[in-house]
Amino acid sequence: MKLRKVTAASAAVLALALSVTACGGDSKDEGSGSGSGGGKIKVGIKYDQPGLGLKKPDGSFSGFDVDVATYVAKQLGYKPDQIEFVETKSADRENALARGDVKFIAATYSINDERKKKVDFAGPYLLAHQDLLVKKDSKISEATDLNGEKLCSVTGSTSAQNVKDDFAPKAQLREYSGYSECIAGLQSGAVDALTTDDSILAGFASQDKYKGQFKLAGLKLSNENYGIGVKKGDTATVNKINAALEKMVSDGSWQKAVDANFGPAGYKNEPAPKIGVIVK
Repeated sequence: MKLRKVTAASAAVLALALSVTACGGDSKDEGSGSGSGGGKIKVGIKYDQPGLGLKKPDGSFSGFDVDVATYVAKQLGYKPDQIEFVETKSADRENALARGDVKFIAATYSINDERKKKVDFAGPYLLAHQDLLVKKDSKISEATDLNGEKLCSVTGSTSAQNVKDDFAPKAQLREYSGYSECIAGLQSGAVDALTTDDSILAGFASQDKYKGQFKLAGLKLSNENYGIGVKKGDTATVNKINAALEKMVSDGSWQKAVDANFGPAGYKNEPAPKIGVIVK
């Protein structure tokens, strides 16, 4: 009789342990990206780039980068409601990946040699070009016209430095934390031009509240190969994302996303780039 009591007690303890283990097994690291169908995946995007990565007043997200990230996450095994979009500003992208804050970043992230020392890239998935956004009546039509003028860009981006190094060394550079601040400065006259990728500028210029106020200068000051940033050394994830991007192009989803996000601004995009091919 005494032996039976001990056995029953042991069985109860074992059952409780199994129950706790099962409950714990339902939880996944949100940044793991294992794609087993449970848990969440954290993805870095921009919050203030209309047409690319924008957080709307209702808390939802829109833009080409958002569509690309959603498609890629699906191929990794995650449904839209399992994706947690995290704001990753230009100056913090490498750190966010190194810390493991996000699994990957799709945030107008131009591939270059300096960044490749710190992170790995999948893609590219879009070829953009650096341009200028100016007021509708502005006389600025060439990059050299920026000498002596107030030029705005975002801290951590390559765009402003490109202009300073290659085109207008006497431009008065103003660096803000986000593009929305640069747009506000352009609107008020605090700055004379905003420089970044034409895809980003087109997204801002097409917003209802800015329509008719600004224009693109139409310059191709550089080639910007957008890649998806992944933690350094995570080759497996890079390969999976590259396969997802190739599928996105082949099944027509890539062009559909381009038309939906850039079409209203009349943006003339380049054809889908080939994976691993960087246009200098």
